[in-house]
Amino acid sequence: MIEAAGLTWTYGATTILEDVDVDSHEGRVLGLIGPNGSGKTTLLRMLYGALRGTGTVEIDGDPLAGLPAKEVARRLAVVVQESGTDTTLTAGEMVLLGRTPHLSAFARAGEHDLQVAADCLERVGGTHLGPRSFAALSGGERQRVLIARALAQEATHLLLDEPTNHLDIRYQHEILSLVRKLGTTAIVVLHDLNLAARYCDDLVLLDRRRVAARGTVDEVLRPEILEPVYGIGIERLELRDEIHLLFRPAT
Repeated sequence: MIEAAGLTWTYGATTILEDVDVDSHEGRVLGLIGPNGSGKTTLLRMLYGALRGTGTVEIDGDPLAGLPAKEVARRLAVVVQESGTDTTLTAGEMVLLGRTPHLSAFARAGEHDLQVAADCLERVGGTHLGPRSFAALSGGERQRVLIARALAQEATHLLLDEPTNHLDIRYQHEILSLVRKLGTTAIVVLHDLNLAARYCDDLVLLDRRRVAARGTVDEVLRPEILEPVYGIGIERLELRDEIHLLFRPAT
């Protein structure tokens, strides 16, 4: 699990994130939600060490700041938005990069690494993508490959920054359904509250740099909590044991 306390990040004189606590739980999907500019991506970047402000982050009880880079890569796999589109690598080669944390300096990937990469590509339904140019893939296909690369790291935690960004509705559901089925502890930044309702177990709602609410999907996705944060009328419906939100713009 990932536990963070008192995370604060400032850029010049501007505070982007202030005194934020996060707890993710084994085998569950934690969603980071909130309006634009609320600090979701900044928080995610602090959780995997790309940004170092104040506060503490622990992975399974070990301080992130004290772990060597290779050990961090063995524990945390990160999928960021739209990366590597100018690469000449094939999809299969992109996935194989996930084995880097398990190789010694200057060592080449062996049969075991090739098999792990192939298995991970199969796991995301992308075996047929292996020989194709990564840059030529569609957005949904690239996301599958990037998740396969993350899985090839054999990390215990998966962190994703808006994995549904720029994807059509079919691929949005396919990608998040895949993340859900992996059974890996995951933290995902999402804008769409209905996607968060369907695919997350727990949520952290950010508003103006701080945590506005935290808890299960049922506890957080309530009109009385969401309306002051988003500034829009919200109606909650429960159909077939699923939460659906309807939005009413202010007039």
